[in-house]
Amino acid sequence: MFGLETDIFLLLSFCLLAACAFEFINGFHDTANAVATVIYTNSLKPTQAVVWSGIINFIGVLTGGVGVGMSIVNLLPVELLIDQNVYHSIAMVLALLFSAIIWNFGTWYFGIPASSSHTLIGAILGVGLGYALLPENTTGVAAVNWDKAKEIFYALFLSPLVGFSLAVILMFTLRRALNKDVRKQMFEEPKKNEEPPFWVRAILITTCTLVSFFHGRNDGQKGIGLVMLILIGILPAYFAINNTIDFDKIRPDLDTISQKIAMIDSTKTSDVEKERIGQIKQSISFLNALADSNQVDKSDALDARKALLTISGNTKKLVDDSDIKLSAADKAALKAAAVQEEKGIRKYTDHAPMWVILMISLSLGLGTMIGWKRIVVTVGEKIGKSHLTYAQGASAELVAATTIGLASWFKLPVSTTHSLSSGIAGTMVASKGIKNLQSGTIKNIALAWVLTLPVAIILSATLFLFFRWIL
Repeated sequence: MFGLETDIFLLLSFCLLAACAFEFINGFHDTANAVATVIYTNSLKPTQAVVWSGIINFIGVLTGGVGVGMSIVNLLPVELLIDQNVYHSIAMVLALLFSAIIWNFGTWYFGIPASSSHTLIGAILGVGLGYALLPENTTGVAAVNWDKAKEIFYALFLSPLVGFSLAVILMFTLRRALNKDVRKQMFEEPKKNEEPPFWVRAILITTCTLVSFFHGRNDGQKGIGLVMLILIGILPAYFAINNTIDFDKIRPDLDTISQKIAMIDSTKTSDVEKERIGQIKQSISFLNALADSNQVDKSDALDARKALLTISGNTKKLVDDSDIKLSAADKAALKAAAVQEEKGIRKYTDHAPMWVILMISLSLGLGTMIGWKRIVVTVGEKIGKSHLTYAQGASAELVAATTIGLASWFKLPVSTTHSLSSGIAGTMVASKGIKNLQSGTIKNIALAWVLTLPVAIILSATLFLFFRWIL
């Protein structure tokens, strides 16, 4: 395969298998949240629910693009992803995989709804911080893309708060908006082994479908991003840039960037801004030379990726700088050409082959069908003291689907686990007050929420330094 040495081929195969294992665990760890409400309201039998959710997750991944996945890839220092030493790249990948799988599997085993998103992002940040500690790194912790990390932190932090608040509001709205007979049906506890009324069942199955679909579009993309980290690190000549697009088609975007950058008054810019402009111009010259040959030579793939990301990163900082005097239209043109994910020059760096998307889709879908029960029991029985009503199940899932769908739209990773479990908690509070929550479970979920990022970061950084030492 690709003319690889046997040991590298074996390590690559192991890493890809481990990435599938992570996504498989993600399936029965996170997606179990989507089926808990339909199972506990007797809307679907467990087997029907998990098979249906698995299929919808599969479709969600296939149709989700790669924006969320690339936001994860771009957390890492560019220098780490363009390391010419393939064994250094393998050290990075192994640290990511082992730390993410260890924490994800451990929390699933104990039935704690922890976040796979927190875990993976913590693992990636841990690798970045481990790299910052290496003697050869001269930029320190600045090597990590902290701007992107800040965006992701906000999304991860706010999603459970939004889920809880919206669920409370939606429950109160339903109580006031529905007539007496409908309200009685929606807010009563399901009878044992008895299906809900057809229209109630249809609502619950629809909300389960939406959560599963948007989970695939968001969490599935994280798996795609993880696989692309592996492929870019170990096989950069083939995957550092998108070789399916003729490289000479990059010229119009490079010309737009050059024209707009030339409009900046250099006499009114700081030394830092001048340096950024210089780096952009240098990278554009390099890429224009490559575009002359239409296709990028495999030996230049890493340098091409670095040049593309250098232009994109520096352009974003210039556009966001209030001291740079450009019209709104010029800034919008710069963003479209250089910054926007999967568009302009970024379409050469933000990509994933179809076989990667299919592999992750299958792993997530199969995981959903197999290991769902532990988390379902926690969500269905241990968050609140009372049994889930139809209104609670529908409200929690509608809120979770909306939160995840919006996050996917803005290409931000959020936690399906915390979006839904916080929604369930919100419906329990809306029904019978704060005393309706089981404090032990809430404490465990909150503890996992607080600990996941620092544990994953420390574990990943430690493993990265260890693997760099032995490889």
